[in-house]
Amino acid sequence: QVQLVESGGGLVQPGGSLRLSCEASGTGNLFSIYNMGWYRQAPGKQRELVAAVSSGGSRVSPDSVKGRFTLSRDDAKNTVYLQMNNLKPEDTAVYYCNARWDVEWRMKTGYWGQGTQVTVSA
Repeated sequence: QVQLVESGGGLVQPGGSLRLSCEASGTGNLFSIYNMGWYRQAPGKQRELVAAVSSGGSRVSPDSVKGRFTLSRDDAKNTVYLQMNNLKPEDTAVYYCNARWDVEWRMKTGYWGQGTQVTVSA
């Protein structure tokens, strides 16, 4: 069973930065062929994709975070990161890591972490 553990969330002021980490276990030697994504869910809103990368390196992200958020993966460490810069109050949400075999990012499939809270407030 694949397990994902996120870390790195917290409280940050507007304009600040955070780096989230997601470490996977239970993937054996197959982590590099998983497609990995970060989603977020704010109170009262649906879970939305923040950034994703396929095993082949294709990237997807919404316009709301382009130029501010960067996803990277270290397959040797079974870990993906989300570097978030110039954070805004509207980025406040619980951030979830996702691992899957497909690239249908609009579908909420695959494996999920427990989430990590990011709060952007002065």
